[in-house]
Amino acid sequence: MGKQVYIIHGYGASPANHWFPWLKEQLIADDIEVSVLNMPNSSDPKKEEWLETLANNVKKLDNNTYFVTHSLGSITLLNYLEQLDPLPSFGGFILVSGFSEPLSSLPSLNPFTVKKVDYKKIISATNSRSVITAKDDYIVPLQLSQNLSKQLDTSFYPVEKGGHFLEDDGFITFPLVYDILNKMMKKDNQLI
Repeated sequence: MGKQVYIIHGYGASPANHWFPWLKEQLIADDIEVSVLNMPNSSDPKKEEWLETLANNVKKLDNNTYFVTHSLGSITLLNYLEQLDPLPSFGGFILVSGFSEPLSSLPSLNPFTVKKVDYKKIISATNSRSVITAKDDYIVPLQLSQNLSKQLDTSFYPVEKGGHFLEDDGFITFPLVYDILNKMMKKDNQLI
């Protein structure tokens, strides 16, 4: 059964930005199916439209399904997973610069964080959960990613210098994400 990875970008981004094309190429070289979702109106995102994009594009959710999300993509994924009833168990996720609380710098994104997520429901659906953050993130403060990691009981990777992991911060490749994802997939193979 082939693995499927969905990459969900954040605010103001597109599938062509940052480290998404690089990660996609690495995974395709490993024979893994990858979809980098094109989130609508990313410079003026609407929660309903973003959730609908996930609903329309995530074809199947099972133990071979993994998610890599960046910034706003993280809370979008959590909101999406939570509304599935039932939520099937799935492979895992890596949330990069994730947050679940309002960002003082971007109040327009508050609708995404208004509803508290049912973290227990998501925790029970997958054992492979990671959050990556940078200590010098100037958009999503480290503390917010740390809070998210605690709420979801994830592995936590604080990077010394990464900013918001944008191409402007020098992130056109992101080996850490690739390595964590690989470990998740290998670990899951051993359970079969």
